[in-house]
Amino acid sequence: MSTIEVFEPAMCCSTGVCGPDVPQELVTFSADVDWLRGQGADVARHNLASEPVVFAGKPAVLDFLKVSGSEGLPLVLVDGSIAMAGRYPSRAELARWADAAQPEPARATLPMAAAGGCCGGGGAC
Repeated sequence: MSTIEVFEPAMCCSTGVCGPDVPQELVTFSADVDWLRGQGADVARHNLASEPVVFAGKPAVLDFLKVSGSEGLPLVLVDGSIAMAGRYPSRAELARWADAAQPEPARATLPMAAAGGCCGGGGAC
């Protein structure tokens, strides 16, 4: 299987699925990544706010940021090559890149946000 790395804009937590107003695209993408990891895929998510050193350590990411800035994120690398930028990939795209089984449809909801999210529900997000 291929290695997939997703370089995301600065968010309050590692997945962006926290706080009172969570974008559905992040909920769906988080569910898709969990599904793909369950298929045995190597998927890493990097948040600009918490992992700037990882961004700085990848020449392809640095070159991208010089041209597009953080507004161009998310950026997806597959085996070190740019596969997508500017939006989150679908479950089918992730499965194709990882040579995983045909995906089932995503069934994502907002359980973390409704339960207080990864920030503990204290409004820290």
